[in-house]
Amino acid sequence: MLRLSPTLVATLLFSFSSHAQDAGHEHHATDGAAVVDHAAMGHAMTGMYGPYGMAREASGTSWQPDSASMMGVHGSLGEWSTMLHGFATTVYDDQGGPRGDTKTFTASMLMLMGQRQAAGGTLGLRGMVSLDPTMGKGGYPLLFQTGESANGVDPLVDRQHPHDFLMELSGSYSRPVAGDSSVFVYAGMPGEPALGPPAFMHRFSGMFNPEAPLTHHWLDATHITFGVATIGAVWNDWKIEGSVFNGREPDENRWNIDGGKLDSASARLSWNPARNWSLQVSHGRLDSPEQLEPEVSVRRTTASAIYDTDLPIGKWQTTFAWGRNVKDPGSTTDGYLLESALQMKRIHTVFARAEHVGKDELFDHDDPLHGQVFDVDKLSVGYLYDFYRARHVTVGLGGLVSGYRYPEELDAAYGKEPVSYMVFVQARLE
Repeated sequence: MLRLSPTLVATLLFSFSSHAQDAGHEHHATDGAAVVDHAAMGHAMTGMYGPYGMAREASGTSWQPDSASMMGVHGSLGEWSTMLHGFATTVYDDQGGPRGDTKTFTASMLMLMGQRQAAGGTLGLRGMVSLDPTMGKGGYPLLFQTGESANGVDPLVDRQHPHDFLMELSGSYSRPVAGDSSVFVYAGMPGEPALGPPAFMHRFSGMFNPEAPLTHHWLDATHITFGVATIGAVWNDWKIEGSVFNGREPDENRWNIDGGKLDSASARLSWNPARNWSLQVSHGRLDSPEQLEPEVSVRRTTASAIYDTDLPIGKWQTTFAWGRNVKDPGSTTDGYLLESALQMKRIHTVFARAEHVGKDELFDHDDPLHGQVFDVDKLSVGYLYDFYRARHVTVGLGGLVSGYRYPEELDAAYGKEPVSYMVFVQARLE
C-alpha cells in the first residue's frame, strides 16, 4: 500500500503553491511569513453564483458566512481568477473498546478553482481530487460510524469509508438579472447537489478535525455525487436552488468514475441574514442510496446554522446542524451536530464536536439487534499547534480524544465507556 509521509505531502503542496504564486499571486510579509488576507480577497472577488463576495461560497453551491476565511492560494492565469486549496493529514488512529482498532493513514484533498467573465456572466470551473483511496477500501477505524461498503458485499461498520480519488469535476455559469440578483446553473460528474450544509472538510469549524462526523450520512454525504445538475436563483442574501442527481453513494471502487441515472432530487433555501451568519434548510429524496440495500430509498431533511467571527485573538466558527433520514421502507432517525473551532494567532487551534445520532446499522442481518435504533452520543475535543509556515504551506501537530454514551444493550459489543484518540500531522495550503 502506498503511504504518504508528512514530509512528502508538504513538499508536494509546496510545489503546487509555488506554481500558483508564479502565475500571478501577490502576497505581503508579516513577521517574516508569507500571508494573505483571505477574507479581503474573497470579498474583492465576486462569487461564482451571484453578485456577492467569493468568501460566501463553500462546497458545491452551498453558502457559508461572508466573514469566513478563504483558505487557499489565490492567483490568476490570463483572464481566469484561480484559487488552489488543499490539505494532507497523516493520522495515528486508536479506537477503544472491543470493536476498536488501530491504523496509521493519510487523508488528503487538493482543489483547484477558476472563474472568469463570459457572455455577460461568470463561468466557473472546479476540480478536486483526494488520495484517500491509498488508505485501503476499508477506510479507517471510527467507532459507531456506518455507511457504504468496502467490498460491495459487507457493510462498513465502525469504520469511515475513504473518499473517491475524484471528488469533484464541475462547471457553472451565473448571470446577473437585476441589482443584487442572479440566476445560475451548476453541473458535476462528480459534484454536490443542493442538500445539506457545506461538507465537513470545507467548514472552518470542522476542517481541523481529522475525524469524519458520525452524522455524515444525515447531513453532507452527498458531497461526492456521480452526476448532478442544479439550477438556482440569488436575491441579495437569499438563495433558492434545486437539483437532480444520482442518489447512489459511491461504490467500493474509489479510483473510477461511477455511472448511474439522475433518479433523485433535492431543494435548498439559504439565507445569510448578516455577515457572520449562514442558514439553510433543505430536503431531498435519494433513490436507493446504499449499494447493499437497493430496495430502500431515503427522504432526507436538513437544517443548519453557521456563525463565524473574528476575535481579537483570532478566528472562531461554530456550526449547528440537524438531519433526518426517513427510510422507505425502514426506520426514521435523526442526527444532531454541534462543532466549533477557535484559531488563535494563526498558531493554536482548539476544536470540539458533539453529536447525537440514531444508529440502526451497527449489527449484521443475522444478529438479533439488527435494525434496532440506538441513540449514540459522542464528544471529541482536540488541539492543533502550527509549528511551521513557509510561503503558502502550514504544517501542524495535533491530537484529539473522543468519548461516547450509549444504551446498556451495546455494552457487550462496545464495552463500557471506551475512549478513542488520534495523533496527527496536518499540512495545509493557505
